[in-house]
Amino acid sequence: MPWNSGAPRGRVGTDGVLRDRTGATTDRGAGAGQPHPASRAERIFLVASARGPFPLRAMPATRKFTFICGSDDFLVGRLGRERHAALAAEVPDEFSREEVNGFAANVSEVESAVNRFRDAVNTVPMFGGKRLVWLKDVNFLADTVTGRAESTLRLVEDLQAILEAVNPEETAVLVTAAPVDRRRSFPKWCEKNADFELVGGDGDGGGEALAGVALTEARSLGVSFGPGALELLLARAGANSRLIVEETRKLATYLQGDGTDGVAAVIGEAQVEELTPNVAEGDFFESAEAFFSGDLRWTLAALNRHFFAGGDARPVIAALQNRNRILLQVRALLDAGEVRAGPRGLDGLQRAAGVHGAHFAGASEKSSFNLFTQNPWYVGKLAGGAKLPTLRRLIDNQREFIAAFEDIVRRPDEQDEVLRDMAVRCLASA
Repeated sequence: MPWNSGAPRGRVGTDGVLRDRTGATTDRGAGAGQPHPASRAERIFLVASARGPFPLRAMPATRKFTFICGSDDFLVGRLGRERHAALAAEVPDEFSREEVNGFAANVSEVESAVNRFRDAVNTVPMFGGKRLVWLKDVNFLADTVTGRAESTLRLVEDLQAILEAVNPEETAVLVTAAPVDRRRSFPKWCEKNADFELVGGDGDGGGEALAGVALTEARSLGVSFGPGALELLLARAGANSRLIVEETRKLATYLQGDGTDGVAAVIGEAQVEELTPNVAEGDFFESAEAFFSGDLRWTLAALNRHFFAGGDARPVIAALQNRNRILLQVRALLDAGEVRAGPRGLDGLQRAAGVHGAHFAGASEKSSFNLFTQNPWYVGKLAGGAKLPTLRRLIDNQREFIAAFEDIVRRPDEQDEVLRDMAVRCLASA
């Protein structure tokens, strides 16, 4: 508004009172010392003039789009579906909703996805009203060959320009992406300009994030975890969020069908032990569990079930070797007095890791060769779950496993007999 338009000249103080250039209040159009009843436009102009030569830029009441990302595509997709359902409630016309697949195996597919998204955002609804566009399963924002390509980076700049031009009053936009390299400028821009949500924090494979997945699912199903149950579930399922969710649902269904109606159902360690397979260690958990419990009868029965189902001997031997390697290291630390088996696991394991961790240089990934890469609760469970064999017995076990493997090579059609004989030699004197 020009200065000669008749609007009062001066400044509006923090108290809303209009003052002239000398600082005195003006009674032009208002009582002296009272806020001036100028129009809204005049007040905005005068406030801007008080701050400097440029008008203030008002922050938008709502963000232009929603951006959900994380390292786990299952969790991101799950939250994306929930958010899409909420946004779809505001767009009753199903013909005004559109989903664009952002999964791309190469730069050409990235270009196709961005172009389809541009067309979807710019499409005018046939019958008026608001539109909803979901760019889902975006994978070209990751630190991959496709994600690092110069052509992809230019296309991501185009995507940013499209999102920047979105009018949220006309088009609701949802973007879900996993995994995402948050070192790049685009995710940082989204964090500042979008309704941004990072699922599970950085690195959803962390124990806390996975525990949060199980706890959230349990709450939604009206159940909870008892002492040790959640830790055992995580140890058996591994860093697989989809499996954790499904196993939690299975356990909740089992409890609810077991006469617990009206009672707060608690998933116990016994239910997890019975119903959840040890996928993290392999599909041969029962044979290993029976063997290291020292129960020969149970071990032979487990082996019979395994071979009756058409199983092979070599994965069983691998599972036994993995468990035996861990126990060898645990027994060595126990005998040296560096750790102590307690009700909460192995006391002193972290201290021992500080002393001996340097000897495992280059073995930072989870492996039975490095005790300190294992879940501490799981290690304590192995050490305290049954009578721990002596160091000599564990070494003899390892030799028996090697001999059994060599025997299987010579007698491939008698694998079940080889393992049964091995179990008897190892456990008959236990």
